[in-house]
Amino acid sequence: MKVVVVLGLAALAIASVSAKSTGIHQQVHPKDQPKEKINGRIVNGYPAYEGKAPYAVGLGFADGWWCGGSIIANDWVVTAAHCTNGASAVTIYYGATWRTEAVFTHWVGSGDFIQNSNWPNENGNDIALIRTPHVDFWSNVNKVELPSFNDRYNMYDGWWTVACGWGLTTEGSLPDWLQCVDLQIISNSQCAQTYGSIPDGILCVNTEGGKSTCSGDSGGPLVLHDGGKLAGITSFGAGDGCVAGLPAGFTRVTHQLEWIRDHSGVAYY
Repeated sequence: MKVVVVLGLAALAIASVSAKSTGIHQQVHPKDQPKEKINGRIVNGYPAYEGKAPYAVGLGFADGWWCGGSIIANDWVVTAAHCTNGASAVTIYYGATWRTEAVFTHWVGSGDFIQNSNWPNENGNDIALIRTPHVDFWSNVNKVELPSFNDRYNMYDGWWTVACGWGLTTEGSLPDWLQCVDLQIISNSQCAQTYGSIPDGILCVNTEGGKSTCSGDSGGPLVLHDGGKLAGITSFGAGDGCVAGLPAGFTRVTHQLEWIRDHSGVAYY
């Protein structure tokens, strides 16, 4: 037994050295970032003005964690599968620039969660839908459009985006005011220099200067500056921490258009 343990530790040590020598970094979901490595919320961003991101919702899961999501229809919210996974219920906070003062909330049980069945076995499928009671739209509560099927092959390399959420602060508590940060999409080949192979279903952004999503931002929206379409869903960052300056990864929405349509009926042609 001791020999097995020693061999196992040796294998782990070799793997660790190999990872360091190749420059490959661990992918970690923002909600699972180790607390000692959470050095900011949506860090180095800016407070959102009221109505800036009417599609952004807060998701307070009954099981003790916080995520973000996006309204895509009167009765549908999209988020990350790693947020809904194992959850029994969620309270959805609508129109809440101030996190705890939503315009209204809805409680939804796990029976109305739909996770992509390819997650987590296939990287790039970290997406889930939440069926909600009907919501009327107005200036502070509204949907974000999905890319059209005509754009499903657009990788958006070099495009600018905005991410918004209530990720953890340096003190380890959730900020009260919605935060946003502007991020530029990079190519998957550039992202692969940090994480190894990156499938087309992943979209990465540059976080140099410590501008990034962080714990609590999981599942939140990444929206194109040009056209205002939902490009990504916050999925992972580097295990090195939120302000390490390493690329952040998002589920690429253009690769999920058929899945979203088939499960919710929401589509743009």
